Amino acid sequence: MVSWEFLVQRKLEAIEKALTCLSSFEANCALCPRKCQVNRFSSQLGVCQTGNLARVSTALLHYGEEPVLSGHGGWSQARGSGTVFFAGCNLKCLFCQNYQLSWLNEGELVTDEQLAGMMLELQNQGALNINLVSPTHVILPILRALKIAYQQGLNIPLVYNSNGYDSLEVIEQLRGIIDIYLPDLKYFSSEFSRKYSAAPDYFEHARLAIQEMYIQQPDLILDENEVARKGLIIRHLVLPGGQDDSIKVLEWIAENLSTSVGLSLMSQYHPCFRAPAELRREITAEEYRKVMEKAIELGFENLFLQPEPFSKDEHLLPDFHRKNPFRWK
Repeated sequence: MVSWEFLVQRKLEAIEKALTCLSSFEANCALCPRKCQVNRFSSQLGVCQTGNLARVSTALLHYGEEPVLSGHGGWSQARGSGTVFFAGCNLKCLFCQNYQLSWLNEGELVTDEQLAGMMLELQNQGALNINLVSPTHVILPILRALKIAYQQGLNIPLVYNSNGYDSLEVIEQLRGIIDIYLPDLKYFSSEFSRKYSAAPDYFEHARLAIQEMYIQQPDLILDENEVARKGLIIRHLVLPGGQDDSIKVLEWIAENLSTSVGLSLMSQYHPCFRAPAELRREITAEEYRKVMEKAIELGFENLFLQPEPFSKDEHLLPDFHRKNPFRWK
């Protein structure tokens, strides 16, 4: 059996290699498909509104993730996912429920040492993993912090929780570092991604990034408590009127990856922030059920479902102005 010390050494080597390969991406920023080309060491800011340090809104035990990430038995029994919510975003969907972070960039700048300390504190609190929410635009400070954290005893799985609009070159450099990939695959249609996220090339880049994630972590591996240790879980949020596009997303996953990957099919859409007129409603049970039935028909083996759909009272809509942004029952 491979010792944890050996695994840490391998991770540290992979981190050092990734930092070396990606360091030039920040001075002329090409860390995501936007390729804003700004110098993040100066006062220049690209779409993500981020310099060379990470900005963190909150770091907490999160009980509302998929059960294999947060733990089983409901929030009162689950240990929770050690979730770090980063401010800023490279995609900026008009309907984002985390708009306080993605659009308004609310949070505190943290040093690499402080970020490492947050990870270690979450581990001390019993977190099942370290869950990095919106890591794409802050991957370099994350890597620098991980280098510190692993040297100080971090020893739980690392989750890369992204919007899917990732650079293939960056994901390739994360081989041997990330244990669990948790990307969104938001759209198949370039018209949807242009209209709602100003990214007509979303699917083109997301599919390449997710294919690489699948190469690195193809199998969803659970421990004796049914908690994920490794693997790929693809999230897809069903949008109002978007069920046909959702089905195309599912068909692509089944045909190009595998029906054994984790698939989290979300009904929790709620109109937020700048949602356009056609998205200013909840999805219907019929819309969600149509997509769910297609996932079952395609034979997805590791399928995570939500209620059909969430009622208003059940939404886990966060308010990052509160100490605990989520409403737990």
